[in-house]
Amino acid sequence: MQLLKRIGPGLLFAGAAIGVSHLVQSTRAGADFGFGLLWALLLIHLFKYPFFQYGPRYAMATGESLLQGYLKLGKAFLLAYFILTMATMFTIQTAVTIVTAGLAANLFGLTADPVIWSIIITVICTAILLFGHYKLLDRLMKYIVLILTLCTLSAVIIALTNSNPPELDQVFPTEGAALAFLIAFMGWMPAPMDISVWHSLWSIEKQQIAPEYDADKALNDFNLGYASTIILGVFFISLGALVMYDSGNSFSAGAGAFASEFINLYTSSLGENTFLIIALAGFTAMVSTTLTTLDASPRTMAQATQLITGKKTIFNFTFWIVILALGTIGILLFFLSEMKTLIDVATILSFLTAPFYAALNFRLITSKHTPEAQRPGKFMVVLSWSGIVFLCAFSLWYITTL
Repeated sequence: MQLLKRIGPGLLFAGAAIGVSHLVQSTRAGADFGFGLLWALLLIHLFKYPFFQYGPRYAMATGESLLQGYLKLGKAFLLAYFILTMATMFTIQTAVTIVTAGLAANLFGLTADPVIWSIIITVICTAILLFGHYKLLDRLMKYIVLILTLCTLSAVIIALTNSNPPELDQVFPTEGAALAFLIAFMGWMPAPMDISVWHSLWSIEKQQIAPEYDADKALNDFNLGYASTIILGVFFISLGALVMYDSGNSFSAGAGAFASEFINLYTSSLGENTFLIIALAGFTAMVSTTLTTLDASPRTMAQATQLITGKKTIFNFTFWIVILALGTIGILLFFLSEMKTLIDVATILSFLTAPFYAALNFRLITSKHTPEAQRPGKFMVVLSWSGIVFLCAFSLWYITTL
């Protein structure tokens, strides 16, 4: 229990990251390539690590969020963040909610309509965040991630005992749809780069309710959360590889259809008695993402609005979470048929802005605005420059393969 009390934002990071990128993309990676894309999972985690870590590092070193740091570097950077978040937050929230709804329909029944389930989930999550605030989110996420890890590990063990594992040979796709999938897989693994901003805000909130939460604890907490995203990514690749690789089965592109297929394909291979384990693994993965994204986007938009205007306004956390919830429900009711296009736009924007956030976070953490003792050492500096070069090259590669 003492360990659970000490951790917090790191698992919120894991909860936000372990969603579509893991449940959908990692499972598909295993289904289509076996264990052949493990190299991609590990490589992208390595190169993105410094820039995610700079969120809690800067927050604990200065008592400020990355948004406040961006303002110090120049108001244009903060405005860019505001515009990009406004352009993507509604479609991202809708996407994770509709997948969660599909899994809820399979797990709980009641109705098969994903829109009704999406509205129920959005209302419940909004109420949790408005009335329970950060403290309740912090408590809930510890148990959600624990249940997710145990259920996914159980599913992998069952799959290992019921199948012949494919070879560990690594592959590098070079053609058509396979190449496009690799780019999408690495671009969203473990999460969009702007989650580093969310983490800086969560770290400050954690310190307010637990004053003993210092820089060392924050970095250890982050490392635990980051390791969780790697481990669960490997777990979901393993599930896809063990159950679906070379089986002739594949997943639909639609979020709602995917949820049903995810459960049915695994239970048909591993046995109907595994239904609860598989359904809970998927559902808890998506609930964690739905909750954390619904908290983080309004939290960052509220602070960004205050920093841009230079004063407190009505555009606070409550305002933004209500706007996000209503916007999500509106898209579900009136624009669901355009969901794929909207998600593609949001995905491309998040993907292509990764080098921007990486360079911005690195510039801030190495600037005069960060106390010298808290700036990264030589290894992290080298890794940061390597990551920036990799992400820039990766984005250019993506643009030239459109």
